Amino acid sequence: MNGNKQPLSVLVVIHTRALDVLLLERAAHPGFWQSVTGSREGNEPLPTTARREVEEETGIPPDSGCLDDWRIANTYTIFPAWRHRYPDGVRENVEHVFGLCLPARCDITPAADEHRDWQWLPWREAAERCFSWSNRDAILLLPRAIART
Repeated sequence: MNGNKQPLSVLVVIHTRALDVLLLERAAHPGFWQSVTGSREGNEPLPTTARREVEEETGIPPDSGCLDDWRIANTYTIFPAWRHRYPDGVRENVEHVFGLCLPARCDITPAADEHRDWQWLPWREAAERCFSWSNRDAILLLPRAIART
């Protein structure tokens, strides 16, 4: 039996104005570093999904910092190992990119079932560390995204 996860998700690049980026290492996949990600639940608006996922995965309160919809949507093929989470026949996910700008680096409390480690890195190093092309590309857009705000 397959899952009921929606193939509609968010990617939230948590960063500072100094261009430091928070990355999380996946618990089930050591060496896979990423920003906060997660699927929409029910009919919640995507900014609500972004805030919920940030709090669930990092413990950062939803009203911390400034959440910005970067108005980027990436469509990608779901890895075969993760397709069981979705309804039968679903092969692609649409991921909407957000940025969450915090005043400074902060300590977090990662969700132990999802992440085994975390670190703040300068944006270029963070982009190089990501296993996902969409995450890497989003981080590389960070200087431009900050300039808009």
